[in-house]
Amino acid sequence: MNGKTRSSINERKILLFRNLRKEVKDDRILNTMMGVPRENFIDSNQYDQAYDDIALPIGYDQTISQPLMVAIMVSALMVGRADNVLEIGTGSGYQTAILSRLANNVDSVDRVPELLSKASVKLDELNCKNVNLMSAGLDLGCKERGPYDAIIVSAAAPRLPNVLLEQLHNAGRLVIPVGSQDSQELMRVIRNVEDYSIHVLTSCKFVPLIGKDAWSLEELRSEN
Repeated sequence: MNGKTRSSINERKILLFRNLRKEVKDDRILNTMMGVPRENFIDSNQYDQAYDDIALPIGYDQTISQPLMVAIMVSALMVGRADNVLEIGTGSGYQTAILSRLANNVDSVDRVPELLSKASVKLDELNCKNVNLMSAGLDLGCKERGPYDAIIVSAAAPRLPNVLLEQLHNAGRLVIPVGSQDSQELMRVIRNVEDYSIHVLTSCKFVPLIGKDAWSLEELRSEN
């Protein structure tokens, strides 16, 4: 990357975070995001868009999420330094890197081996030592390594998955998009001793979450 390109990226980065601060009043999250170079997680031909507030394709019908959506979701997760976090949908690894700087440990799963491989390299380059990447199975989450203090899902479920709610500690938080394939609502669910409280955060649109208690491949094929 030449000096001119780097200068342009820095200018766009400053403008992006100036605008994000108007929408998200969480300096801890935004300052953490500023320290993670988004350009490291996209193809070189997209560098000029690294700090545009848009989702970008990363291959395999997946995207790196819009920065505003990342900020909203991670802020809603209320991650503490002692927390163990589960991320469903590693994707590029960008959000994983942000979570690694906020939490004690991050387990992250994805269905696409090629994305996991690329994300592993990028996370190693940023010295993210507290991240454990795993292949996703049909059963959502990672029950054998839970329960978790927080679970964040970067794909949309048709309903709140009970299997993920069961993987939360008491007072644990689940942030997940829920709805149809065309539109969803981003929800934060907090587990209480006997039940759950649900907060609707904003409208959104994510790729579908595949697995038991979510979308099946057969359902997706029939919809298309």
